[in-house]
Amino acid sequence: MTRKERYDYILEYFRQNVGEVTTELMFGSAFQLLCATLLSAQCTDKRINEITPALFHRYPDAKTMAAAEVEEIFEYVKSVSYPNSKAKHLVEMSRMLVDDFGGEVPSNPDELVKLPGVGRKTANVIQAVWFGKPTLAVDTHVYRVSHRLGLVPKDANNPRKVEDYLMKNIPINEVSSAHHWILLHGRYICKSARPMCEKCQFEFFCPKLLEDSKLG
Repeated sequence: MTRKERYDYILEYFRQNVGEVTTELMFGSAFQLLCATLLSAQCTDKRINEITPALFHRYPDAKTMAAAEVEEIFEYVKSVSYPNSKAKHLVEMSRMLVDDFGGEVPSNPDELVKLPGVGRKTANVIQAVWFGKPTLAVDTHVYRVSHRLGLVPKDANNPRKVEDYLMKNIPINEVSSAHHWILLHGRYICKSARPMCEKCQFEFFCPKLLEDSKLG
């Protein structure tokens, strides 16, 4: 099966069986989505959704969070990964939003990545989910599944290379959906340590016997 045939088969399967999907993070505004996405790095969405209701009730927008101390935010996020740095980033990010953007989340990716704690992946999530732009965030799930299913070549050895390769091969109008299709497949089926191959619809052509493919 050629790589193009892989894309055609996988995308068609998701179109027919999954349909339109979006992030599993809970949020009520662009600011809250930004906070939740920042917090979700190296952490599950389930955990983030458990702690953000209380956080957003107390600090619903950039103005209220900008007025908080890092120690106060830490108490709300202490159960997530890297709570000290994330609490610091949330406060600093909120203060920059207030000082430089009137408290509003910018849509420009160059401005987004200037915010403390916001990298390309987070910026792409905000652009796709909130602003409806055709961007594709490559997290650990997308990176892993793209390699395991042979959607990208072996030399696509960093998130940006994977992103660029996927963007060239996925129809522009399906980029945002495809991001979530691949991500959710990695989260629930093609898991890191114990992939559930018996439940995978792509098992019959998965290049799992190739070097560094299935468990790489």
